[in-house]
Amino acid sequence: MEAVYQNFLIRDWQPSDRTPVTDIIRSVLAEYHLDFEPHAADCDVVDVENYYLTTKGEFWVIQQDDRLVGTGGYYPVMRGEQAVEIRKMYLLPHVRGLGLGKYLLQQLEKAIAARGFRQIWIETASVLTTAVKLYESYGYQPASGVETARCDRVYVKQIVSC
Repeated sequence: MEAVYQNFLIRDWQPSDRTPVTDIIRSVLAEYHLDFEPHAADCDVVDVENYYLTTKGEFWVIQQDDRLVGTGGYYPVMRGEQAVEIRKMYLLPHVRGLGLGKYLLQQLEKAIAARGFRQIWIETASVLTTAVKLYESYGYQPASGVETARCDRVYVKQIVSC
């Protein structure tokens, strides 16, 4: 994956991104008084290779100049039918409000559909109000079955085949 949005480059994760990615996620979670959990909810970003890359998922980073400013990815899950879960959509505060989150979500959805998946699941926390509004505005429907301890909302969206 490689895409450009304004002055941002969205590209595939590389092993050298591991520390900056965990720093971004830890920082954004702390803003909302949520803990970074490397042995639980965030184990996937500590081991991107096994959670994303070997499972037919993808993990992307967003780069501005030479600095990482955001993340996003998905991987298949045993929920629903031919389903994936979008995970780790995080943007640093100074790049929010520019349409980057919307663009990232659209690109994730396109990549997921191109790989033949039929459902997208997303878990989030109510305190992430901007994320909740984004998902709801893009047609994600509330569902049940939250699996992540720090999350209290789960959404699902059916992928419409062309």
